[in-house]
Amino acid sequence: MLLKSFITYLTHEKRYSPHTITSYQVDLDQFEVFIKALELDFPEIKHTHLRSYLVELMEKENSENTINRKISALRSFYKFLHRTGAIDQNPAVLIKAPKIPKRLPVFIDAQKMDHLLDSEQYFDESFPSVRDHLVIELLFGTGIRLAELLQLKDTDIDMYSGTIKVLGKRNKERIIPVNKQLINQVNTYIDLKKLQNFNNNLLILIVTNTGAAAYPKLIYRIVTSYLNHVSTNEKKSPHVLRHSYATSLLNAGADLNAIKELLGHASLAATQVYTHNSIERLKTIYKQAHPKA
Repeated sequence: MLLKSFITYLTHEKRYSPHTITSYQVDLDQFEVFIKALELDFPEIKHTHLRSYLVELMEKENSENTINRKISALRSFYKFLHRTGAIDQNPAVLIKAPKIPKRLPVFIDAQKMDHLLDSEQYFDESFPSVRDHLVIELLFGTGIRLAELLQLKDTDIDMYSGTIKVLGKRNKERIIPVNKQLINQVNTYIDLKKLQNFNNNLLILIVTNTGAAAYPKLIYRIVTSYLNHVSTNEKKSPHVLRHSYATSLLNAGADLNAIKELLGHASLAATQVYTHNSIERLKTIYKQAHPKA
């Protein structure tokens, strides 16, 4: 009952994305299995039980990122229980998360992306190929998240103003400008989609070969397949293209606050991580070009 109330709170008051809510639900369900084995319920948990749970997670070789995500879910849940009066003391405040080594965002060089997207050798005029091309163009050309891409509707593309309306985290709407080439690609794709005579009236922009709404694994497969042509990076995902978009803008001199708004970040701190990539690029240029390097 308590967990159900918390999920309802996240959904309707905090307005978290379905993906985030699912993650919280899975993490807390896993914790519930742990405490049920101890014959305990959520309000009976002390900080010592939470520490024992974290030890178990570490023994099962969960990554620092995974453990920190689960800690975040527990903190939010017990903060909610404390605020609503279900518990007198919050046991999660005494739990410390393991430190995660800082990693620079992985990105694909803009020249490699231009080669992929502008070369005729990778795409043809079939519906799946035109769709795949548009998926890569949208992710790299707008920096939108995977969940935002999947929610895009045909009507979210304003052909006249050259903008795309995106519904981001916590249902926060933002407008992203795009170039004329991308608008033309969207038009071509929508016209081709109509010619497929799919037996539905979906307004979702990106669809499968049968006209159903696209799903995360499909987008991952598309991105991985095409990035294999131009990148040897181990990590190839829709989010890598988001990083590539932001890094390209920063390297071209875009203002950090403007990039923050385009990405839909809540704070500038989340955007500043891309400055490290630019600094590393400058160091490389310096080492290659300066006689004293």
